[in-house]
Amino acid sequence: MNSFKIFIFILLATYLLGGAILYFLQEQFIFLPESLDQDYEYSFEQNFEEHNLEMEDGAKINLLHFTLPESKELIVYFHGNAGSLARWGEVVSPFVDLGYEVLIVDYRGYGKSTGKRSQVRMLHDADAIYEFAKTKETEDRIILFGRSLGSGFASYLAGKNNPKKLILETPFYSLREVAGSLIPIYPTGFLLKYQLPNFQYLEKVETPIYIFHGDQDEIVPFASGKRLYETLGENAKFITIEGGHHNDLSAFDAYWAEMEKVLNDE
Repeated sequence: MNSFKIFIFILLATYLLGGAILYFLQEQFIFLPESLDQDYEYSFEQNFEEHNLEMEDGAKINLLHFTLPESKELIVYFHGNAGSLARWGEVVSPFVDLGYEVLIVDYRGYGKSTGKRSQVRMLHDADAIYEFAKTKETEDRIILFGRSLGSGFASYLAGKNNPKKLILETPFYSLREVAGSLIPIYPTGFLLKYQLPNFQYLEKVETPIYIFHGDQDEIVPFASGKRLYETLGENAKFITIEGGHHNDLSAFDAYWAEMEKVLNDE
């Protein structure tokens, strides 16, 4: 009996320790930033401008605006949870080659951006980024694009504004759902500080929504993106990239064929 009690105690202690790690260290699992020196100089083949947005709490949000003499429209791009603009600038360069200007930002703690993170602060940052975008282009020529983690911020903005369209790549139903699928033994709704409920953000969105998801996604389950799509109306389209994983959709010809159709309103 004593051995059984000890076993239960160890099991409970391990469970509680795991919960504490999830709660206090969750940012280290969600956010995987690459830091850049403030004097780091970006280098890309396309023309670009670097800007810094000063936030009310003293944080600085670093962004790049890839410019063109004549552009089709402006893509406001929210990237995934890893890296910095040093890499993501290269990721968005094909969109510039297709004739679109791109505005892309680093979140707090990424690249040259500074400031303490929280869901509320990061959503306020997204608001400021969108207002900045509207100084560069009229709203009817703005395309919101959210990739993975960035789908939360792009969806949030689409729910509050009227962009021309919303493109989501490997999005989730909610961050809480993804965490719950990975660690189902914990009450992630209670423990998770970052919920990013895309399904709620998009409830009343009337702008066209396009979801790209690989059917072999090992990070954000294909089923999560599909579930999000199923909550949407006739203004939404789900595009499956067969064989696509989480970080390689752009390597598929089918991805670019469908993306060009979406961008060109075909």
